[in-house]
Amino acid sequence: MVTAQDSHDSAERRLGTVGIAHRQVGRREAVAANLAWWDADADDYQATHGEFLGDADFVWCPEGVREADAALLGDVRDKDVVEIGCGQAACARWLAKAGAHPVALDLSGGMLRHAKQANARTGIDIPLIQASAEELPLAAASMDLACSAFGALPFVSSPETVFAGLHRVLRPGGRWVFAVTHPMRWIFPDDPGPNGLTATQPYFDRTPYVEIDEEGRATYVEYHRTLGDWVRALTAGGFVLEDLIEPEWPEGHLREWGQWSPLRGKLFPGTAIFRTRRADR
Repeated sequence: MVTAQDSHDSAERRLGTVGIAHRQVGRREAVAANLAWWDADADDYQATHGEFLGDADFVWCPEGVREADAALLGDVRDKDVVEIGCGQAACARWLAKAGAHPVALDLSGGMLRHAKQANARTGIDIPLIQASAEELPLAAASMDLACSAFGALPFVSSPETVFAGLHRVLRPGGRWVFAVTHPMRWIFPDDPGPNGLTATQPYFDRTPYVEIDEEGRATYVEYHRTLGDWVRALTAGGFVLEDLIEPEWPEGHLREWGQWSPLRGKLFPGTAIFRTRRADR
């Protein structure tokens, strides 16, 4: 069985990762690094998490919140929906089964290869687009809804660019719902055990987390934004925040996922889900 740590180590070996840096990273470097990372990690990621996520299920987060129960997108029947950072596109397939007309977008060709395989397995043929979330190749006012379950947003240099693009793509009043790692997790080590309970990193330090190779080139980049940063970026992008969901750890849920664990989940949130709508300008 491949564990989350095994998966991470395998991608690091393939990319020649030798260390960690905290430094500024622009869009071009971040896109190149994260494209390479997710292509390298795609097979192991699916081996580790594919059963939990399913082929046609909409799981918002490691806590196990499902769209079938939470209905954060509202009524999706006959709605045009884009999934941002779709990975294997299980969420988009669930949306299709629920009567929506989804398309799924991801930066990684490796992830989209798994999405194509799952399309074939399920017989649910979701249109797949390889593109950056910061450069959405979709027509203006072509979508009713947009969603992202831990896809793309932690890895983009400018969420403002993503939100402006989604404002263009969504029809008036269109809803945009996305899940990301809860910003308070930034202050703790990325560890599901006791070591992950002691604050070591300033919450207000937005310097990106970067893994590097021997030449100092980024092999993985992740950005940190505070809760206030997310709200301000949404407002600047033309969105109104309707709700902020911080899922509690479910009783009896024993599955660890990277830094997510029952131990940490009992004490502080691991996920923030932003439910927003396009403001009419």
